[in-house]
Amino acid sequence: MGIDVLAQEEGCSKLVQGVVRHAPDLVIGEVSAPADALFKATQALADTAPCPVIVFTTDSDAGHIEQAMAAGIHAYVVNGYGAQRLRPLIHLAQARFRREQALQEQLRDVSQRFEDRKMVERAKGILMRARQVSDDDAFQILRTASMHSNQRLGQVSQHIIQSAHFAEGVNRAGQLRMLSQRLVKLYLLRLAEVQTRQQQALLDDSIQRIDANIALLGKTLSAPTFGDLLAQVEATWQRLKPALKGKPAAAQVLPVDELAERLLQEAERLTASLESAGSAPPLKLLNIAGRQRMLSQRFAKCALMELVEADARAPGSDAALVGAQREFESGLALLNGLPLSTPEIRRTLDAAALEWEQVLAGAAHIQRPAGRDRLLRLEGLAAASESLLEAFEQLSAEYERSMQMLMG
Repeated sequence: MGIDVLAQEEGCSKLVQGVVRHAPDLVIGEVSAPADALFKATQALADTAPCPVIVFTTDSDAGHIEQAMAAGIHAYVVNGYGAQRLRPLIHLAQARFRREQALQEQLRDVSQRFEDRKMVERAKGILMRARQVSDDDAFQILRTASMHSNQRLGQVSQHIIQSAHFAEGVNRAGQLRMLSQRLVKLYLLRLAEVQTRQQQALLDDSIQRIDANIALLGKTLSAPTFGDLLAQVEATWQRLKPALKGKPAAAQVLPVDELAERLLQEAERLTASLESAGSAPPLKLLNIAGRQRMLSQRFAKCALMELVEADARAPGSDAALVGAQREFESGLALLNGLPLSTPEIRRTLDAAALEWEQVLAGAAHIQRPAGRDRLLRLEGLAAASESLLEAFEQLSAEYERSMQMLMG
């Protein structure tokens, strides 16, 4: 009939492999009594290397006919083989195949449009919350970004959703780093009986924040990817949390600080992994801003270690104090030198620099001989470290919702 036979296969097991190797225009089969093996093979063919399929058979079972149509067979011919009928049947199978492919393409297009619309709505919501803009303004931002990047609205929206997801993860994990140091700072202030009720309230708030952040990260992060890192954080936290209960004791400072340091290291690994997975340069900026929160509390904690006897301190407390100051000032200089900024971010950085000077002054006063004003000096350091923390909490939030972050 003028048709080239590229290959013949006995049985169904090598059907897909043969089609992939020879790339025929269509497949013709003769199976007197079809079984599940035939339908599995043609379905696999439709999923991996679709092409028109004709099957000649003597089986007239209605159930098998339905299975054949569902399994990618385009002409299931019962007791109908004839040389003169072969070419019309080929044309029939090819026409059905083309129609099937067109319908599938339309379905994919409709599905893509539907998914894009969902993505656009989610991205608009993120922009509306982050930038405090209207629904129309958020859509205009997306459309402008779509035109400038030559991408579909859905692609731009998906990028914003992913950026926001990883930005929140980096921010939340970064908070765990900060809270690990803040807890010890507050423990030391309670030990020194500095505004005990106020420090206890801040301690309770810190405990609640760690619980909430671990729970949220557990719900939003990929368990196979980050589950082991988050589990390490949670295990250490479950050991540290009971140690913070009750009245502080000098003998407990070192065990509490050791667990807090372990929590810091594990939260650092989780944060760094999230930053790498997000693969957006602004995530590094958010991580740096978030790390400044931790360093502000670490510096205050190390300064307050002067209040306890040497044998109750963590080894290397003095070096840790100097290191925290050096790292904080380096990070502050880096943030001030970056061009990616807004008036709000610039004002927050200026305020943070002033608060940092207050923290340095408070730490220097601690080292002076004890006197009647020691309590006032400690209260000043406590207030300044919380004000500095508040400034960098605000800065991290501003970076997280900035357009540079959301647009990558």
